[in-house]
Amino acid sequence: MMKQIICAPIRLKAGLPAANCPRLISHTSRALSSAAIARRQAPSRSPILTSSSVSRALPSRITTVTSLVSTRAYATPAEAETPKPKKRFRLIRWLWRLTYLGAAGALVYVGYEIYLMRHPAEQEVPEEGKKTLVVLGTGWGSVSLLKKLDTENYNVIVISPRNYFLFTPLLPSCTTGQIEHRSIMEPVRNFLRHKKTAVKFYEAEATKIDYKKKVVYINDESEIKGNVRTSEIAFDMLVVGVGAENATFGIPGVREHGLFLKEVGDAQKIRRRIMDCCETAVFRDQSPEERARLLHMVVVGGGPTGVEFAGELQDFFQDDLRKWIPEIQDNFHVTLVEALPNVLPMFSKQLIDYTERTFKEETITIRTKTMVKKVHEKYIEAESTGPDGQKITENIPYGLLVWATGNALRPVVKDLMMQIPAQKDSRRGLLVNEYLVVKGTEDIWAVGDCAIANYAPTAQVASQEGAFLARLFNNIAKTQAIEDKLSQLSDLQSKAPNKEERDQVFADIKELQKRLRRVKQMGPFEYSHQGSLAYIGSDKAVADISWLTGNVATGGGLTYIFWRSAYLSMCWSMRNRILVVMDWAKTKMFGRDVSRE
Repeated sequence: MMKQIICAPIRLKAGLPAANCPRLISHTSRALSSAAIARRQAPSRSPILTSSSVSRALPSRITTVTSLVSTRAYATPAEAETPKPKKRFRLIRWLWRLTYLGAAGALVYVGYEIYLMRHPAEQEVPEEGKKTLVVLGTGWGSVSLLKKLDTENYNVIVISPRNYFLFTPLLPSCTTGQIEHRSIMEPVRNFLRHKKTAVKFYEAEATKIDYKKKVVYINDESEIKGNVRTSEIAFDMLVVGVGAENATFGIPGVREHGLFLKEVGDAQKIRRRIMDCCETAVFRDQSPEERARLLHMVVVGGGPTGVEFAGELQDFFQDDLRKWIPEIQDNFHVTLVEALPNVLPMFSKQLIDYTERTFKEETITIRTKTMVKKVHEKYIEAESTGPDGQKITENIPYGLLVWATGNALRPVVKDLMMQIPAQKDSRRGLLVNEYLVVKGTEDIWAVGDCAIANYAPTAQVASQEGAFLARLFNNIAKTQAIEDKLSQLSDLQSKAPNKEERDQVFADIKELQKRLRRVKQMGPFEYSHQGSLAYIGSDKAVADISWLTGNVATGGGLTYIFWRSAYLSMCWSMRNRILVVMDWAKTKMFGRDVSRE
């Protein structure tokens, strides 16, 4: 009777047939007996097992046993297994793994590049009889040419007074310590040593080019003088890429009292002058007027160089100088002087307006339509145009004057122009044709700031000109090799003993003629403008980028990240990129150094 009473609710709950109830009751009885024995053996302080406690415990026991019996009786082996948890965030996990793999691959690539840079292969000796190609200068045009030139085709000689290439777009950052100057310098011998055929390099100044004799006269300008200080280099082909000097436009006092921003030495002088002005301004008993003069930094030139330097200088003050020299924070001021109606004339109108608004927020004064007439030791005489069109002359005191405008011809270029009648009407540089050949000559080419090719004198133009000349010279060498081969095949065809050999030689001649036509199809130089970039301070930049058939104009913080990425990718070598990134990180962590040297 007891079994029937217990079995009925179990069947109803679990849906079991009556045949399974005796076995279930047997398991339940054994469980209750074990519980009773444990209760009797427990210490006296344990509660006594009563009928009520058994009745309370019984349903849970029955339920457990019911589940066990149901599972054993009816579940299949597959259903009895514990269900696996669903795989969540699978995409995120795979992306994380890909990130690890990408980082590892990048690390391997960087290590491999460094290994190749540190272990150059043995170079071949130039063959006798090859034409001598002389390259003057190690600027953007010359270095771009040397990078892509097949040196096994020529006997290449490089002459320059500096034995390094300077990445000039980041030079304004060197004036404030944002970047160390050696991080943007690449030794010329580093990349010349990696060319297939050896290239000779002479650190010397080209003093004269004799066009008729095809000779370049050079002079050793280093501080250490040897027994031989002058020499001459004969050439078959000459590339003039000596750049330009700073133009003063005949304004008195600029060279005596102003500082330029074109070379590494210029950046170092500016850095020392900034700290000298700050330290002298806080000297004991210095008058307020003199302090204000010393802390007034004037930049002449509203192009990218002048604008970027003004932005870097204001950042230097905001982030570091006023923290470590708090006495100067009420007097430090930056003024940008430009003769044109606005700054950054090569940018779109909206970016010009954005730059001017940003400078106003940074308390940088922009004085447009202002021309410098004379520079004195402590002030400049300037003439500005008022709103009513009247000319106003005033004196602007300064502590630092940076002249960042204009290019002038170097003496060696002027002398060469005087030797060539076709260059007599040129005033700004060497006139060149569509293949960058100097007009009035046959074997002289010119690239960069010393050449006039109807394009702005920018690093981007010079770099594309150098790459074009490299392709041109490589094609000239290929053409000469194909023509020599054709001459040999022509002799073989005339001496062929039978028709089959003549036909074979004739087929080879036709194939070489096709190759020759393809090589000679190279068109003239065409400049492709990729865009313009400029840093304007406060971690902001402006960019005017060529996109498809139009331009994309943008400015702000995201553009600043793009500006950094673009310049980082344009750095000459992996070494330069790593050093620049390390300098940026160091400045972010520790700030700029305010020591004088």
